[in-house]
Amino acid sequence: MNIVVLDGYTANPGDLSWDEFNQLGVCTVYDRTPEPQVVERARDAEVALTNKSILSRATIAALPKLRYIGVLATGYNVVDTDAARERGIPVCNVPEYGTPNVAQAVFALLLELTNRTGHHAQTVRDGRWTAATDFCYWDFPLIELDGLTLGIIGYGRIGKKVAEIARAFRMHVLTCDVGNDLCQLLRESDVVTLHCPLTPETRELINADHLAWMKPTAFLINTARGGLVNEADLADALNQSRLAGAGLDVLSVEPPAADNPLLRAKNCLITPHIAWATRNARARLLKIAADNICAWRDGHPQNVVNSVS
Repeated sequence: MNIVVLDGYTANPGDLSWDEFNQLGVCTVYDRTPEPQVVERARDAEVALTNKSILSRATIAALPKLRYIGVLATGYNVVDTDAARERGIPVCNVPEYGTPNVAQAVFALLLELTNRTGHHAQTVRDGRWTAATDFCYWDFPLIELDGLTLGIIGYGRIGKKVAEIARAFRMHVLTCDVGNDLCQLLRESDVVTLHCPLTPETRELINADHLAWMKPTAFLINTARGGLVNEADLADALNQSRLAGAGLDVLSVEPPAADNPLLRAKNCLITPHIAWATRNARARLLKIAADNICAWRDGHPQNVVNSVS
């Protein structure tokens, strides 16, 4: 079996092993593959693994030996699944590896917005506490989570884990899927966190109209997909104090352009798409990806997202 990993660096920058894949066949791992080089590098691949490298209809058509596509992630929008299905090529993702990590990241962002731990720790390092007149100080309102309402849009595995943690903080939890009770959730929530997939129906779900339903004291958290948010509308809401703050681990284009308005928006915390990236989660990711290949090889593919018969 000829296996080509098109962009393995983010999943395994060197602290994990590719041994399980090497045991399945000849495995070639590229850290990154620019789109013009995908066909050249995967020309002889029976199995192609991708995280963010795009496998378009034209690319799939140019790879006659390709029999299996594995996505080293949960989201699989980088693959033309219809084109693969037409060729009888299963596309298999890894749906559950990062659930606890993403839920943890939601609260890392939220706690930074409510406690400003990083900011205050830096002021101490800068000598401000040493020079202070009083025994304490704070530069932002410190907000207690106990009793606040957390609204979860998308109540799948990650949404349920977030709800579990929120209840441990004694927060009230509201949930909805897209289109059901969205208005009520946005109006009543002190924190809104996004956990729905990016689809034509959910693209820019958080826009000027929906932001207007939220409390000016509310926070928005997005660890799902950047395209769920109209970034200009969110930046305007933050800069005009129509929203108290946002914590984002994803943007619509990654890496972002220098002129992305959220990079300079008021009270906007952005991390570089790392909610999934603990070593434990990446180890699970590689293990499940290898298990997916084994299951396909043995005639009972799992985690198939394109319904190949």
